[in-house]
This record gives sequence, structure tokens and C-alpha cells, in this order.
Amino acid sequence: MRLFVTNDDGVYAPGIAALAKALKAGGHLATVVAPDRERSSVGHAITLTRPLRVWSVVSDLYPHDLDVHACDGTPSDCVVLGVDEVSSGTDIVISGINNGPNLGDDITYSGTVSAAMEGSIMGYPSVAVSLNCSRGDEELHYDAAAAVVVRLVDWLSHNPMTDDIVLNVNVPNLPLTMMKGLKVTHKGVRVYADKVTKLQDPFGRTYYWVAGKPEDDLVEGSDVWAVAHGYVSITPIHMDMTHYGTLDTLRSGGLEKTRISED
Repeated sequence: MRLFVTNDDGVYAPGIAALAKALKAGGHLATVVAPDRERSSVGHAITLTRPLRVWSVVSDLYPHDLDVHACDGTPSDCVVLGVDEVSSGTDIVISGINNGPNLGDDITYSGTVSAAMEGSIMGYPSVAVSLNCSRGDEELHYDAAAAVVVRLVDWLSHNPMTDDIVLNVNVPNLPLTMMKGLKVTHKGVRVYADKVTKLQDPFGRTYYWVAGKPEDDLVEGSDVWAVAHGYVSITPIHMDMTHYGTLDTLRSGGLEKTRISED
């Protein structure tokens, strides 16, 4: 299959390099266009206020015959430019492998997931892939996560999904043999305790650091539950954020008949 690969950690991140190598070894044609630097948590930003540039990258991280480019824009910029201007053809857009999970409500912030969303908007089935690792982990199992993606792509080649769906994949940071398998899940709930930390710089001026410790609602069947129990979580998501159950409530409540003018 012809695969377009991007991420939000940057073109030199180990996750995207492991993914590109595994896809090539699996017999797939991959084109990489990724940000020239880390762009984590930029969401679905598109650059409209300055020119964008794309250039070829040669690095020992990638096989010498792989088509790799950097872009000085956001992950979504990379998809727009890469699919339209760089790639010779695309069957699936894949974003990742992200350094860290994109679970629960994190998907609204994630540059990784947003890049896959942009692929869906452009009419391509898309996959976002993240490794459920943390800064304290001694080993990062990107190769295992990449092997999962190859098997998923092989499955998709025989079971194509519609182009309005993004598969949000989160892989436990484990060797392949220690993973329990795949779970098709729904988006769970992840909130952050102590999200804002108030600090002072050396001059006594106040500044703030937004981070916090994630707290998951481990409901069985959710993405956070699956990854916490050693499963690869696969959550189908889409761009239509309409809450259809509320449409009739608003209409039957007379909202559309409410006067907006005193005339």
C-alpha cells in the first residue's frame, strides 16, 4: 500500500523512524513528511500567516532509499503539503508513533491525532499511533508498536474503512510478546490533577507551567482501560462532533421559535 507518514514529535524522532522502517520492511511504499522540530500539543493548527517550506532529509535514522522530507509547519500542514505536493499517491495517512499516549480527552490537543484528522478531511482513511510511555521508562518499545501498525495496515488492506474515520491507536510500552492483544474501544476519560503550577523566575516574577498528573477513569471498554491492562487500544473517531441526541431536545423545547428581535 502507499502510505503517507507524519507525526508531531519531529522528523528526527525515533518513533516515526521506527514506523517508516517497519512499513518499508513490510512491503509498503511510505512517504514521510514531518515537522522539522517538535510540535506536540499544537492540535489541528494550520499555518495561514507565513510561507511554508518543505525539503528532503537524509539521515541515518531512515533507510537511504526512503522518501523523507521535513516541513517548517505544523503536523496538519505536513499532511496538506505532503499529500498534495510531495507524495505520488496515498492510500492511508498514518501519524506517529507518538512519544506518549493520546488517550481520552487528550485527542483534542494532540498534533498526532489532528494530523490524522486532516488526512480524513482530505479524503483518506487515517490512523494515529501513540506509544503509552512516560519519561521515567527505561526502554521505549517503538519497534513493537511499529510491528503492531504493520499488522494493522495489512488488515486494512483487506478490510478498508471509510475515509471519514480515524483509528486512534494506543500501544502499551511493552515487548510484542507481552501485549495481550487488540481491543476495539471507545474514548475514555482522562483528566489532569494540579494542571497549573504557579512558580517564580529568578527576578521574582510569576509564571505558570501547564502540565499535571493524568487521572484515568478505568471503565472497561475504554481506551484508558485497555492500555492500562496491556492491550493495544483501537478507537474509531470522526470529525462530526454533533451531539445528535440533543437536536430533538432543543427543537422540542422551542429553541428555534425563540425571538431574537423585539421587532
